[in-house]
Amino acid sequence: MARFLVTGVGGPAGASLARQLRSRGHWVLGVDMEDVDPSLADVVARVSRADAPEYLWELRGLVASLGVETVIPTVSDELVLVAQARDDFARGVGVVIGHPAPVHIANDKFLTMTCLDTAGVGVPDFALPGSFGSAEEAMDFLGGPIVVKPRVSRGGRGVRVLEKLADRGRHAARIWSTIDDAWIVQRFAPGTEFAPVVHRAEGGSAVVVVLEKTELKEGRIGNAVTVRRTDSPANADVAELALDAVDALALVGPVDLDIRRMPDGTPVVLEINARFGANSAHAPELLDSVLAAHVPGLPSGLAG
Repeated sequence: MARFLVTGVGGPAGASLARQLRSRGHWVLGVDMEDVDPSLADVVARVSRADAPEYLWELRGLVASLGVETVIPTVSDELVLVAQARDDFARGVGVVIGHPAPVHIANDKFLTMTCLDTAGVGVPDFALPGSFGSAEEAMDFLGGPIVVKPRVSRGGRGVRVLEKLADRGRHAARIWSTIDDAWIVQRFAPGTEFAPVVHRAEGGSAVVVVLEKTELKEGRIGNAVTVRRTDSPANADVAELALDAVDALALVGPVDLDIRRMPDGTPVVLEINARFGANSAHAPELLDSVLAAHVPGLPSGLAG
């Protein structure tokens, strides 16, 4: 049995990961900035917000006092901070996250798009809002309806689709007037949306599983309400694109991506999250791969 700390245990990603670890016989300390159901982990502790000066020290104190061996962050707000501290978090304690620079890039959607585009990895046409005088001008330049979203955000928060349709033109103009270059504009990809999950080890070997989003929170956009695993050869291009994206950013550790198909069927990367996602339980080999990489000597029967 290994001892883990999982952050954001009250959220979808953290709760799912804690359940998976405990089902494999591991001990889990779950932390969250809110009071959460104590049954989510073996021990639950409340901590400060990720942007509080004391946050990392609170985690380190819990790790030391409760004998935690491995820390797994799941909250977007903390990823850059934890990545910067990963190599000296605490003596003998592993942190399951990528290196600081790649995690920083993945945390900013505009930097992500720029790096992937430069590397030749498929992305929708994109820009910063300041490049255009209006939403209509952006739509004309990018070739159709557009998506606007914060460059740094959690999940689907703030994501909007803007169109020229008569009943939506004024709505688009109102939204456009409220955004600046802290946002990103992308051409809307109307096809099937996927949530592939990847684990890339330090040595370069990787596991990828393609999940298809079968229902979205806001209809055409937003977080997945339901997903299904798809191992169909027809979606092999989605798996290949996910691996190419992770490689291009030199990410290691668990990675959760959003990929959609353009009108011609070509898959494009919408964004990358350098952490376990909410749907990782649909791909148990992802956690198997993480455990094999981060818990040396763990008996195979406890890895999955």
